Amino acid sequence: MPLPAPRSGAASAALDRIVERPSGALLAFDFDGTLAPIVPDPRDARALPGVTDALAALSSLVGTVAVITGRPAAAAVEYGGLDRIGGVVVLGHYGRERWEDGRLTSPGGPPGIDLVRAELPGLLDRVGAPSGTWVEDKEHAVAVHTRRTPDPDTVLGTLRGPLADLAHRAGLVVEPGRMVIELRPPGMDKGAALTALVADRSATAVLYAGDDLGDLAAFDAVASLRERGVPGLTVCSGSDEVTALADRADLVVDGPEGVAGLLRSLRAELQPGAGR
Repeated sequence: MPLPAPRSGAASAALDRIVERPSGALLAFDFDGTLAPIVPDPRDARALPGVTDALAALSSLVGTVAVITGRPAAAAVEYGGLDRIGGVVVLGHYGRERWEDGRLTSPGGPPGIDLVRAELPGLLDRVGAPSGTWVEDKEHAVAVHTRRTPDPDTVLGTLRGPLADLAHRAGLVVEPGRMVIELRPPGMDKGAALTALVADRSATAVLYAGDDLGDLAAFDAVASLRERGVPGLTVCSGSDEVTALADRADLVVDGPEGVAGLLRSLRAELQPGAGR
């Protein structure tokens, strides 16, 4: 299957650079909703069958394959089988953690997270959060999910203000997502993580694929890198739940299955003897 055509000339040029000079390319991906289908319980998330193998095949053809996620890095490695990908870099907690070559580098827990843990149960009781509201403790962050409630969007709206107030008192920031609100440390996002990794690897072209509002910072980083002379391409793993990312993306594919198809096409293009 041929590579799809991006929406803009700048994005097409970035894709051409990746194909022509793959050794300098950095391919980075969100995990949930991009490499793994969204599921009601995040603990049940697993990489789409075949997508890890596709990334492993690409890792020997390009400079760097990376996963940038809000999850703990070790969880993403486990749920995705990412340790099967040679040389992969996994940045967890929006870049606070780094997993590479089997080693995890992680700072201590952020100030304020204990306050959130202590006050969150009472907060949920006071606002009348219904059955199905679920709290995910990520060690460096806490996420409140509403997907399993009878009316996820309404519950999310009810929680948004009180959670923002709690985050402010705890010195944390709020990260909205697909039927989830996360309270996490300030000063790091997927855009900062991607920019730092591009510099660390001296990448000459970058592709970033994501599906949710937290990936907009990485899209902004790709735009900034373009202005500084690093060709970049943004890919949206499309869904009916989030449209803001699709509006910004250079290329929109149909969920994790579409991402897997893009990986297969790129691998075919980069294989020795592909006729470039």
